[in-house]
Amino acid sequence: MRPELLAEALTHRSALDRRPDLKAAFPHGNERLEFLGDRVLSLAMADLLLRRFPHEREGDLARRYSALVQAQTLAEIAQAIDLGQDMRLGDSEVQGSAVRPTILADALEAVLGAIFLDGGFGAAAACIERLWGERLSDTLAAPRDAKTALQEWAQARRLPLPDYREVDREGPAHAPVFVVDVSIRGHEAGRGRAGSKREAERLAAAALLERLAGS
Repeated sequence: MRPELLAEALTHRSALDRRPDLKAAFPHGNERLEFLGDRVLSLAMADLLLRRFPHEREGDLARRYSALVQAQTLAEIAQAIDLGQDMRLGDSEVQGSAVRPTILADALEAVLGAIFLDGGFGAAAACIERLWGERLSDTLAAPRDAKTALQEWAQARRLPLPDYREVDREGPAHAPVFVVDVSIRGHEAGRGRAGSKREAERLAAAALLERLAGS
């Protein structure tokens, strides 16, 4: 890969204020490559799933897709390949010695965008298939989205639908972390934190489901 593309993909916007050289070279950090990589991942994953699961219905494919491209999955893959150790970051974006999961997820998308620009869609799709590995296994059942599962849990008990509320917003303005609570009548709320409101809602639903399963 061209070194300048990889350097851009691994430069978070928070590093620009203390590195004038980076700001001159990559004034937007890795955000533009992240934008591109998100679209590359979307198309490549849809194509992979259609080929891997030729007999599945659209609903099952959609659940697989959502689970495979969600921020948590991207962060796990980025952690597995130690992507964070090569990133350029501002001090505020590191939690202890670890890079925040949302930043890792975005950086992985940026790397996919860089691969696409350097080698084309085929190279990016091959990289995605290799990195996602066993997550694409046809032995795994199509996962249920946590929000859907929580809604079904409530409906089965004739309870009102889950109520999602944004209760806080943390972090810098350019990279906010959303804090969302979800509640079901008669039960303690579940909470989720993520770089997007949608992902925070999913994590809140998963947290509440886990609590309900143990009650």
